[in-house]
Amino acid sequence: MGPKLTRPVPAEVMEALLSAQITVTAGERSGFQMAFDLSKRGLIQRNLLPEGFFDPKTRVIVSVSVRGTPQVLFDGVIVRQEVGASNQPGQTTLTVTGEDLTLLMDLEERTDRYPNLAPSRRVHAILGRYRDYGIRPDVKDEQILQPPHEQLRVHYQSSTDLQYVNELAQANGYAFYLDPGPTPGQSSAYWGPEVRLGTRQHALNVNMGPNSTVDQLTFAYDGTAREEPQARWQDPANRQVTLLGQPSISPLRPPLGRRPTPALKRRTLTGTAKQQIQQAQAELLARAATSADVITGSGSLDVTRHGYLLHPRSLVGVRGSGAMYDGDYYVKSVTHTLRPGSFTQNFTLSREGLVARGDTVRP
Repeated sequence: MGPKLTRPVPAEVMEALLSAQITVTAGERSGFQMAFDLSKRGLIQRNLLPEGFFDPKTRVIVSVSVRGTPQVLFDGVIVRQEVGASNQPGQTTLTVTGEDLTLLMDLEERTDRYPNLAPSRRVHAILGRYRDYGIRPDVKDEQILQPPHEQLRVHYQSSTDLQYVNELAQANGYAFYLDPGPTPGQSSAYWGPEVRLGTRQHALNVNMGPNSTVDQLTFAYDGTAREEPQARWQDPANRQVTLLGQPSISPLRPPLGRRPTPALKRRTLTGTAKQQIQQAQAELLARAATSADVITGSGSLDVTRHGYLLHPRSLVGVRGSGAMYDGDYYVKSVTHTLRPGSFTQNFTLSREGLVARGDTVRP
């Protein structure tokens, strides 16, 4: 912990830790809550709390070691503290709540202009302001390139950095989040499509006897979730309005299920007629992709029994849930809960169709 640069906390602080809960979600700000024993004669009550050790904006980095490998779970700042006093000995507690470093991007509204900068270049320029916190930009180009035309339009920001970056991500069907690590004090600021390609994590096994790593998995299939958006665009040269064609969402959502889910809803996007055609096409693609995930799964696992840490915002296989729901999923969110002698994870999975695409799932 520390004001900007951190250092390991005293051993008494670790001994006073009662529990820690960290929630990490794709496309949203991550948060944590930690509870400490606040005994009268303890170091926290006696020195650290009066000295501002747990004051808001104090930086907190949480790392764990699984199978001897250290991993950074969280990098953020405290935003709130609560003291629960009790007449019962040992029941007085200090609870601190915090959010990840994107909070720093959401503290000040800014007015700025970005002439001749495509969306990804604007995001890159904004993230450069936070290098002092060890944040490295990891910005992908847009799926549909939108070359800027300063003579036609200059793009303005009139909101916080975080709001503007999220607005640009939403308009392109992208996600924006901070990924802490690989070493304490470093974070990767990712702006791009959800990572649905690459190596799968160790599979989640359910209903497989002694090989089960998950006690229960619940799946839900919402047939009305997927939309077929419609967008119209007006050619400024002749004022003719055309209905843009339906895009393939595969560049943003590589299929994970073999049986695609049809879209039952049609929605018309507003404001696309007077945009550049590339911008209108990008919004059409973004809307079609973000509504595609109709299947969600939720469950919990014991990290000690599973043997591995389940990472959010990447792929994992599921085995033992039947032919319809086995296969690969995108890990949408993970909540880590740590207590002395216990480490569990609650998770949410998602994908766009039923039935695994492959015949096998990585163990």
